[in-house]
Amino acid sequence: MTLSITGPLSCVFNRRSVRATPYGWQGHQLKLSLEAVATALGEIERWPGYAVTPLLELPGMAAQAGLGRIFYKDEGERFGLGSFKALGGAYAVLRLLQQAVASRLGSSPDSAALAAGAHRDIVSSMTVTCATDGNHGRSVAWGARTFGCACVIYVHEGVSPGRRDAIAAYGAVVREVAGTYDDAVRKADADAREHGWHIVSDTSYDGYVEIPRNVMQGYGVVADEVMRQMPSGVRPTHVFVQGGVGGLAASLCAWFWEKQGVEAPVFVVVEPQRADCLLRSAEAGVPTAAPGALDTIMAGLACGEVSLIAWDILSAGTEAFLTISDAAAADTMRMLAEAPFGDQPIVAGESAVAGLAGALLAVQDPKLRSALKLDERSQILVVGTEGATDPLLYRKLVGSAPEEVHGRGLRWRAPS
Repeated sequence: MTLSITGPLSCVFNRRSVRATPYGWQGHQLKLSLEAVATALGEIERWPGYAVTPLLELPGMAAQAGLGRIFYKDEGERFGLGSFKALGGAYAVLRLLQQAVASRLGSSPDSAALAAGAHRDIVSSMTVTCATDGNHGRSVAWGARTFGCACVIYVHEGVSPGRRDAIAAYGAVVREVAGTYDDAVRKADADAREHGWHIVSDTSYDGYVEIPRNVMQGYGVVADEVMRQMPSGVRPTHVFVQGGVGGLAASLCAWFWEKQGVEAPVFVVVEPQRADCLLRSAEAGVPTAAPGALDTIMAGLACGEVSLIAWDILSAGTEAFLTISDAAAADTMRMLAEAPFGDQPIVAGESAVAGLAGALLAVQDPKLRSALKLDERSQILVVGTEGATDPLLYRKLVGSAPEEVHGRGLRWRAPS
C-alpha cells in the first residue's frame, strides 16, 4: 500500500527568514519567551485534569514516506476539551482575572484559589468574549466557568451545530454572526466595546497585544512537553504545523528557536488553500488577508487575517509556507484512523492533520523534498491539534465513528 494523500500543494519559501541568527527582538520585545512559557506551565500543570498528552510515533508511515521518524503530538484529549486550545484561551482568561483582582486588592491569586471560588465578588461581574471557529471559544468558555466569570462567544454562520453545542455546554452564551470568522471577530470587538466586556482573542492587532500573547504562552506548553517526551538524544529536524492566525505556529517556532538556536528544526507552516493568509503574507512581505468565504473543512484554520504577534515571529523564523486541499486533509484523517502501515490508529479532526498532510505531500514532490532536505534521516514533528471535535462530520469524512477508531487503538507507549 502507498501513501494515498491527494490534492495540489502550493509552497512559498520565506526569503526573509533570519533563523540562522540568534532568537531576537521578535520574541523578547513581546515577552514571548521560554521564561514566560515556564510561568504558564507552572499554572497549567496545577489545573484539575492536567496530564501530559501523548507523543506517538508512526514508524510504518515514516518508512512508507522515506523518512527517519514521524512523531505525532496528540492533543485530542487535552483537559477533555478535545484540542490544544485548552492551553491558550483558558490561560488568558486566568491571567485577565488575576490582574483584575490584583488591581483591586494589590495581590494576584493563583488558579487554584479562583477555581475554588475566591474573589467571586470581583470576577463574577466580568464578562469575557471572543470570536471562534470552535476550539478557542470552547477553551475560553471552559476557562470562564472554571475561574468564575461570564462568557459570550461569537461564531460565524459556517460553524457546525456540534461545535456550538460544545461551547454552550460550558455555560457560555453563543451568538451567530453572518459571514466569516473575521466578521465574527469584528462583531465581538464592537459588542465588547459597547458593553464593557473583555476580549480574549487568539488574534492580535494594532493596540491589542497582551491577551493574545498570553494565549500563545499557553500554547508553548506543547513544545515544552514534546522535548521532555522525546527519546534520549533525539531532536526534531523538521516541524510541520498548522497555520490559522499563526498563534500555535509562532509559539512553537519561538520556543524551538530560543531553546536550540541555529540548531532549531526546519519550520514549515501549513494552511488550507482557501484560507491562506500566512502564505499570502509571505509572498507580499507584509500581513495580507485571504479573500473570500474561507470555505474549508479545516474549520479551526478558516482564518483570513494574520495575528500580528505571530507574524513578527513567523516572518523571521519560518522556512516555508504550504497550502493543502480539503481532500488531502480528509485523506490524512482516514489514513490515521485506518493505520494501513501498522501504526496505532489515531482519531484526528480536520484541522489536526494539516501539518502531517503537508509533510506527506512534500515528500512526494521531488523538488520540494530536496529543498526542505527531507530524507531517511529526517525526524518529523507534527501536532495533532484536535480530536473529533465535530463527531458527526468526523464520521462522514472518515467512515467510522471516533469511538470505533479508539476501540481499534493500541496501548500508548512513549517513543524510545
